[in-house]
Order: sequence, then structure tokens, then C-alpha cells
Amino acid sequence: MKKLGVEYIISASAVGSLKEEVKPLDMVVPDQFIDRTKNRISTFFGEGIVAHITFGDPVCKNLAQVVADAIASLNLPDVNLHRGGTYVCMEGPAFSTKAESNLYRSWGATVIGMTNLQEAKLAREAEIAYATMALVTDYDCWHPDHDSVTVEMVVANLHRNAVNAQKAIQEAVRRLSANPPESEAHSALKYAILTQLDRVPAITKQKLEAILQKYI
Repeated sequence: MKKLGVEYIISASAVGSLKEEVKPLDMVVPDQFIDRTKNRISTFFGEGIVAHITFGDPVCKNLAQVVADAIASLNLPDVNLHRGGTYVCMEGPAFSTKAESNLYRSWGATVIGMTNLQEAKLAREAEIAYATMALVTDYDCWHPDHDSVTVEMVVANLHRNAVNAQKAIQEAVRRLSANPPESEAHSALKYAILTQLDRVPAITKQKLEAILQKYI
């Protein structure tokens, strides 16, 4: 994507709700993440180069506003928009236990999914602005009045969300094309690289050329 000149990424993914007011078929544009993954690659760096990006605000706020405004402008039936919120990224592939689900609720988290955290970190390292559109399919397993989440439930609601998500992304892209927002992500590596670049192994420089080229 970096080699293609991508400057903005809008992710769309299925999530479970951790709050009563965030209902299945709703859309959430989160602004925070909690990482509960264990075995995933979350950085391009290493192999002779050290870099520490700032990640206190993991989502580009300007891109998130474009995405949220695009959703709101469509007045989608049966869809409530929630601006902001915390996305718990779990390991998977199994869904949560009830104890885990209630733990995340006690933390004040909004939704839970299995994908977005690593995407956000890698996009930031690549200096690409990132925002996500979280499509609620279920209440995870914590809600006493709803059946525990099943694959069939997720797939059924995901299909219902798919058309709305496509419309929202098309509108967001139209708005981005007309007025591309500034993003702090576009200069995320400016002060993040700690290793002197003349000491970075040639093979590592070659591997990371797409994201290092403006600093070499």
C-alpha cells in the first residue's frame, strides 16, 4: 500500500458489543484500542533498526471524523452511529468467555473484535492515516437476554451490515477525494527512529525502503 502511495486506510470489520446501548447493526468509529493479542507481528522494525512511534491516540481523529460524518449523512435505516469508543482486540479464533466479556465491560470498553489493533500499529509505522468502521453483529456473550454469540449470528448480521458499510465507505472516499484531511500519522516516523540510519544493515534498509525512503 505504501508503494502505491496510499495515505489513508479505512478498515471495516465485524465486532461484538460490550455496551447495552450499542446494538447489533449499529456502527462504531472507535478512537481507542486495548491489545489482548499474544502471537501477532505488530511492527515493521527490528533486525538492526529501532523505532518507537507514539500511539497514545491510535486512530487519526481527522480521518475518523470524515468516516463518522459520512455514515451520519446517509441516514441508514436501523443503524445508530457511535462516535468514539474503545475497541478490545482479542486473540481469537475462539470467542470470549463470559468472564472475559464482563472484564472488558468493567474496563469501559465499547466493542470487541479480532483484527484492528495490528492494522492500526502497522499503518502508523508506515505513516498512513488509519480509522476503523466497526460493524456490530452481536452482544458477545455477556448479555443475559441474548443468546451467546454464534458464527451463524455473526454471519447473518454481517450480511445485513455489508451493504450499509459499502455505502458508508463510498461516501467517505468521496469526501476524502474532495478534501483530504491533514494527519499526524503522515509524519509519525520523524522523531521515532532511534537508530542512526547509517548504521542500519543494508538488507534491512532495502526491506523497509518504502517507509524509510524520505528519511534516508
